[in-house]
Amino acid sequence: MEQAETTTKELQLVTFRLGKEEYGVNIEQVREIIRIVDIIHVPKAPEFVEGLINLRGTVVSVIDLRKRFAISPGGEKENERIIVVEVQDRTIGVIVDSVLEVLRLSSSNMDDVPPTVSGIDTKFLLGVGKIDERLMMLLDLDKLLSTDELKTLEQLKG
Repeated sequence: MEQAETTTKELQLVTFRLGKEEYGVNIEQVREIIRIVDIIHVPKAPEFVEGLINLRGTVVSVIDLRKRFAISPGGEKENERIIVVEVQDRTIGVIVDSVLEVLRLSSSNMDDVPPTVSGIDTKFLLGVGKIDERLMMLLDLDKLLSTDELKTLEQLKG
């Protein structure tokens, strides 16, 4: 009889805070983390869209994750950051209250999202990560924006 092989996958995450909660995203989708820069506001953009930034000559759409998830700001303005990520082959910036750390999380420390979770739409979530006594929501960036919303962001750039 062949012995069953158990493999433990590991996910490397960039963790950040939104309001009072901790979140993580796959580091493979993160291009860079920058301080808040001048954001050009675009008229008639969706409420969660902050506007556009110039990132070394490239125009990048920026969304505010707090507005996207209907979370009240919970941090100091000077700690806010823009995490520049790749979502469905597009580069966007997401504003967070603060960036915490980069860490590795074993699949054995990840659980499915409990069906009783309220608050943000669970379609955005990959699961819940556990590190010691900490819990963090693991975001699925590819489900953060619908195809139509991504098209809208592209149109905002001109």
